Amino acid sequence: MKKLMLCLFIFGITFQVMAQDPEVEELSEVKITAVNYKYLDEVGAEEASIPVKVLQKKVASFDVKDSPYYSDDYDYYDVSFFIPEGNVLAAYDADGNLLRTIERYKDVALPREVIEAVGEKYPKWAVSKDVYMVNYHQDKGVDKKYKIRLEKDGKRFWVKCDDKGNMQ
Repeated sequence: MKKLMLCLFIFGITFQVMAQDPEVEELSEVKITAVNYKYLDEVGAEEASIPVKVLQKKVASFDVKDSPYYSDDYDYYDVSFFIPEGNVLAAYDADGNLLRTIERYKDVALPREVIEAVGEKYPKWAVSKDVYMVNYHQDKGVDKKYKIRLEKDGKRFWVKCDDKGNMQ
């Protein structure tokens, strides 16, 4: 019985090996271009929290020319992107280049620099809410700000700081 099972096993493998088609097919060349890679570099999408990354990658990969509203008559397009954690208003030119964005996210994970700066200046205060705001402009660069609500013993107030933890 063991020999029969072994023979059937070897027989089954040989048929699968013979069924392989060894022909090699050459694929056409694929060209990948990142139109709005500068935007992702400047806003630092790799360091951001997951909802921010998701929305910023959607903004960077959006193609205006594939939009049903695209027309050669317009110089630029305003496009809004929404998720429950935030929204982005982006402006694109007629070629699909990202010109500027206004972004706002609620209750995202704060970067280590911001947490440490708030903890040093306001010890024993707890972060109850936060708002992350990003303004990107193609020529002027990026401006990142955090607005953080702190609470302790029934008291609360808002603190503003940049992405490096510098209080304003």
